[in-house]
This record gives sequence, structure tokens and C-alpha cells, in this order.
Amino acid sequence: MIDSAKRKFILSKGKPEPKHVPWWGEPNFGGWYTEAEIDAVVKAIRGSMHWSEGFGHGGSAREIEEFENAFAEYCGAKHAIAITSCGVGLDIAMMCLDLEPGDEVITPAINYKASQMAILGQRGEVVFCDIDSKTLNVDPEDVERRITPRTRAICPVHLTGLSAPMDELLDIAERHPHSMHGPLKIIGDAARACGAGYKGTKVGAKGWLTAFSFHSQKLMTTLGEGGAITTNDSRLAERIRDINHFGGEHGWGSNYRMNKVQAAAGLVQLSRLDEMNNRRRVVANRRKELLESAAELVMPYEPPGYVHVYYVYPILVQPEWAGEKRDKILSMMEKNFGIVCSVTNRPTYLRWPYVAEKCGNPKLKVSEDIGQRLFCPPLHPLLNEEQELYICASLLETIDIIKKES
Repeated sequence: MIDSAKRKFILSKGKPEPKHVPWWGEPNFGGWYTEAEIDAVVKAIRGSMHWSEGFGHGGSAREIEEFENAFAEYCGAKHAIAITSCGVGLDIAMMCLDLEPGDEVITPAINYKASQMAILGQRGEVVFCDIDSKTLNVDPEDVERRITPRTRAICPVHLTGLSAPMDELLDIAERHPHSMHGPLKIIGDAARACGAGYKGTKVGAKGWLTAFSFHSQKLMTTLGEGGAITTNDSRLAERIRDINHFGGEHGWGSNYRMNKVQAAAGLVQLSRLDEMNNRRRVVANRRKELLESAAELVMPYEPPGYVHVYYVYPILVQPEWAGEKRDKILSMMEKNFGIVCSVTNRPTYLRWPYVAEKCGNPKLKVSEDIGQRLFCPPLHPLLNEEQELYICASLLETIDIIKKES
């Protein structure tokens, strides 16, 4: 905890570098590159310049195959397919379900809207489920309550860098099979959890399919965009590859492929992912020590057997600080200290009118409560102690100001 005198001293020194840009709750570059990534990218470009090579697939795409194999091995999955984004991965997942009108997919509303867009895009019905207020991930008991004869899949998100409760969800899927398609499919949205641990495995090892993001803000990035799908189902992997390449010889598809320069960068990023995530954990643990004595705040929860990688640092205010006081924290942190805290995320049906129109308003009690209490100060693996002290001192100062005004 930072006492009052130390806090005043930290803030008297002013904002550390970078001073003149907002510090975003989701930094625009989630990791960092070294000379190794630059060298790998230059090598891939130079190796692509002859007319017999190029940047695409086939015999000239060794980097893509190497990246897919390395990513599958890292996650503990049989197959990995490199794609252009996690959103595309979720789209492909819904294509592979072969949804019929009226088929339902259960998914949380505390997330970005990508999973709901993917379900709607394939004529499915979105069924929102509530979350666990400690983990912020799906509540298995609520998921089970929402299963009907029309349920085809459960699409949990591994939110903020923490794995969803996969074993419980897989058990539910087995106990509630669809009459025609068998056990429900578990489709993981791991856009924010690449490298996270779950009971001795990595996210991406369990479930029917898991989609990952390598966007610029994420835990690793392939030149700003990119993604991957992992699966242990060989027939599914073959179908995904067909869809990824204009349907192959069998049916409909399009071009969702990663190029080999991205894959070359991805190979290096993957080799450094645990290092970058471990540094996130160091920052997160330091922050917890600095803030955990603040009675107004609830620190992130990491269940036994899980490894949180802190894509963002999700703090909850106490219930009596929900709504207006939480929002005042957000505005004062930005105005007074140049720190833009994200709310990752409010319920999608309350944020986007299109989602509400197409999916309805289920009035999820826990999700709506969390949406009024959640905020995420900036976290990055390269935050130094001076920057971290400034963030925490600013937050504690803001809370004291609000208390005095109340």
C-alpha cells in the first residue's frame, strides 16, 4: 500500500514518460518486438522476392507451416490453423456448426461483441448467460440453466487473461447432448488469453475449437493483425483449412489466410510469449501489493490451478461505489492524471443497439452489476516501477478526492 506521504511525493514529480499521450487501459501495442522479430521479418521478405516464391501458401510458405506446428505444440493441441483474426476464427467456428434457423449458442454478454456477431452471421440465436462475479468468466450453473433442445454450442470467453472453467463446461456439454448432433460443442474465445494456464494445460488444449487473436493490442502480435484456431479434431481441422482457402475441393470458403511474413514474426513472438506474460504477472502482483489495502477496491481473482496472464488488470469497486462513483473514477483519472481506464467489458446488449435489437435484453443481474463496477487501469509488461507507482498513486488519490466530495 502507498501511504499518503509517499503518494503525495510520487504525484508531485508529475507523470513519468511518456508524458504527453494518454495511457490507455488496453495499450495499443500489447507486447514488444526485439531485433529477432525484425530480422525474421526481413529474412521472410527477402526470401519472398523472387517470382517463384512470393508471400503466400504452397511450397513457399514454410514459415506458416512452422508457425502453425509451433503454436499447436505450445497450446497442447493436435492442430493449429493460422488465420487473419480471432473474429474470423469465431465466424469459421459457427460455419462449422452448420447452424439451422432457431439453433442456439450460449455466450456471455461481458465480452466484446465478436462472438455474438459470429452467431448472428450464421443465422444462429444468441442466448446470453451470466458470469461468476469473482472470475468474470461464464458461470457453469447459469449456462446449464439456459440449455434447451435447440442448444448447439457454448461459446465461453477466457476474459481478461483468465481461462474459463473448461472441465465444468465440457461435463455440461456431455450431459446435455443435442438430439441430432451429439454433445454440445465448446468454442473458446481466447482473444485475450493466449498463454494462460488451466489445470496443467494451456488455453487452447481443451474444447472443440479455440480462436486466438494476434491483434496489435493482444498478448502477442503478428504485425498488428492475425489469429489462429486450435483443435484436436482432425476432420474439423481439415474443414477449417478448406474454408480458409476458398473451400478447397469440397465446398464454400474464402481467403482468411495469414501471410508468411506475419508467421515469421509470430514464430519469434511465440518463443517469447511466456517471457512477456510472466512480466505481466510481475506487474500485476506488484500492483496488487500496492492497492489491496484500499477498502473500496476488489483485486482480480486467480483460482487455484489457473495461470492468469492479465491482458488487462480487472479491478472492481465495492457495490456502494458502482455506477456514478465508478464513472467518476474513470473521468478523474483521465482528466487529472492522463490515465484512460478501460471497462473491459460492459454487457454487449447495453452497449451496442444492434446487439440489443437482434439478441434482446436478458437483464443479467451479475453481468449488469459487474458492468457498473469494473474498470481496468493500464497494464503492460514493460511498465517500470516509477510508472506503476504513478498509476497506483493516481488511483488512490482519486478515491480519496471522491470520498471527500461525498
